[in-house]
Amino acid sequence: MKQERTITFHEYSSLSEMSQMDKLLIEAAHNAAQHAYAPYSKFKVGAAVLLANGKTVTGSNQENAAYPSGLCAERVALFSANSQYPEVGLKTLAICAISNNELTQQPVTPCGACRQVMLETEMRFKQPYKVILYGKGKIIVIESVHELLPLAFDDSFLK
Repeated sequence: MKQERTITFHEYSSLSEMSQMDKLLIEAAHNAAQHAYAPYSKFKVGAAVLLANGKTVTGSNQENAAYPSGLCAERVALFSANSQYPEVGLKTLAICAISNNELTQQPVTPCGACRQVMLETEMRFKQPYKVILYGKGKIIVIESVHELLPLAFDDSFLK
């Protein structure tokens, strides 16, 4: 039996189409990207998390000469938010990238490991949160991490 899964997302062409709160979160992600430690790839990623309490927590990718020892911006931001505010859920996560000292034209998407952590965070608080993927030429908004990780591994497999 063949089955298909589609994802639902919103696509915008300009920041002017975004809410003021989303614009501020995208700006925070961009600022975080500018402070990424990416001396090897020169590909800087920033993430900003808006928590349910109104606080914003940011993260940037942190590379290491031993490549597997680095960490993506999304996980830095989520782990930081979860350690500082362990009982507070998320409202929104914004992600952007800088390559060749410029924002990327197209939005970057999280790697598989980040998607798994993003989903675990969504499940932990039993509430979906919005994901904004920002690029100069396009903005993608996804209403739930479940859209990014179909057929996900979750805690139900551990019972």
